[in-house]
Amino acid sequence: MTDGPEAAAEQGPAEPAAPAWQAPSEVEQQLYDAKARGDWSAYFDVLARTELFIADSRAAADAHPGTVRFQPYWDQRTGTPCLAAFTIGMLPAPAPDPVFWCGSLDWYARNWEAHDPPWLAVNPGSPCEAYFPTSPEHRALWQRHAAAAAASGQEQIRLRALHVGGPLHGPVAHGLACGALLFVNNGEPWNAMAYHGGGYYPAKKLLADHWGVTDRATWQQAQERLTAADMVSEVWEFALAVRRSLALDFAGAVSVDHWRSVAERVLRHNAERGAEVKLTPEGVTKTEPPGEAEVASQVAGVQRLIGRIARYEARFRADGVLPEGRFVRSVEAWDHGRASCMARWGLGARYCDLQEAEQAVLHAGRASRNAYRSWEDFSAGFILGRCLQFDEEEFGHWYADMVTAHRILTTDPASPWRNIPWE
Repeated sequence: MTDGPEAAAEQGPAEPAAPAWQAPSEVEQQLYDAKARGDWSAYFDVLARTELFIADSRAAADAHPGTVRFQPYWDQRTGTPCLAAFTIGMLPAPAPDPVFWCGSLDWYARNWEAHDPPWLAVNPGSPCEAYFPTSPEHRALWQRHAAAAAASGQEQIRLRALHVGGPLHGPVAHGLACGALLFVNNGEPWNAMAYHGGGYYPAKKLLADHWGVTDRATWQQAQERLTAADMVSEVWEFALAVRRSLALDFAGAVSVDHWRSVAERVLRHNAERGAEVKLTPEGVTKTEPPGEAEVASQVAGVQRLIGRIARYEARFRADGVLPEGRFVRSVEAWDHGRASCMARWGLGARYCDLQEAEQAVLHAGRASRNAYRSWEDFSAGFILGRCLQFDEEEFGHWYADMVTAHRILTTDPASPWRNIPWE
C-alpha cells in the first residue's frame, strides 16, 4: 500500500536538500568530477597540470631557506602517516604560521624517499579528496602522467579565477583586476586576494631578486612608490604629457613631427628657466642653466623616445590593443598594476597581513581609476610601460605575452574586465 497525500501531509515538509558543493576553482571541480566518475587516470592528469602545496613551520622555512621538509600527520583512515597536499583553491588564507611550499606532481615523484610518508593525501577533508600510496611503482605512475601533461604543451597564458575565496565584484575585485595582465600571464587566479603565489620561499626570493625587497619596511616603500606611480620614468611621462596637452589644444591627432618640435621647445624653455632668480628660505638665489650640450642631449633622448612610443602605438593598433586614432595617455598603469600585484607578493612573503594587502589593492584600484577612463585605456598604458622598460622594440615575449593577456581579458566572457565596471 502506498502512502497518499494525507500521509505525506502528516509527515510534514521535506527537509531542504543540502546545497551542492561549490568548487573553489576549476582545478578542484575537475578533481571532483574525475573522482565521481571513478576515473583516477583523469584525476592524475589534473594533478599533473597543477601545483600541490604542503605546509611547513615558518621558523623552519626561515632557518633553512629553499629546503623542503615533509611534515606528515597521522590519518585515521589509512592508519598511517600521510603527507597532506593542497591544490590552490583549498589553501587557507595566509597566516604568520604555517607557511607553504609548492611543487609539481613530477617533483614529488622524483624527490619522495623511502623514509617519507607511505601515503599522499590530496585535499583531505574535502569532497575532492583522494589518498594515494607512495611506493616507487605508484610514483612511476605519477611521472607518466606528468610526462604526458608536459608533452601536451597546454597554454599557460589563460584566465583563471577563484569562485570561492576570491572576490568577483566590488572595489577589491576592481583593484585585483588592475593586476590581471600579470596574473593571467603567470597562470595564476586573477582574484586570489589570499595569495600564496609559488610558496613562501619563492615569494621572498622573487621580491629580493627583482625588487630589492627583503623585509616589511622595503616592501612598504615599494608598495607606496608603485601606488603613487613613482617608479615610472619621469621622461616617459613628460613626453606623453606634451602630446596629451597638444591633443587637448587642437582636439585631434598630433603628428610625430609636431610632437617632437613642441617637446624640444618645452625642454629648452625649462632649461632657460633654470637661470631665473628665485626667492628661497636662504634668500635670493640664481641657479645656473644647463649647458647647450646637456640640453641637446636631453632633446635628442626625448625625440628618440617619442619615435619609440609612436612605433609601439602603431603596433598596438595593428594588434588590437589600441583602437584606430587613439593614443596612450600615460604609463602610470605600469606602476598601478604592479602595485596591485606587489600587495599580494608581499602577503605571500609574509611582509604584511591580509588586511594590509587588501587595503593596498584598494589604493591601487583608486589610483588607476583616477588616471584612466577604461580597462582598455589602462591596459595600453600598462603594456607600453612594460615595453619601454624591457622590450627594446624587439616585440618579443615582453610584448607578445601582454598582447595575449590583453586579448583574453577583453574578450573572455568570464573576464573581470568584462564584468566589473571601470568606474
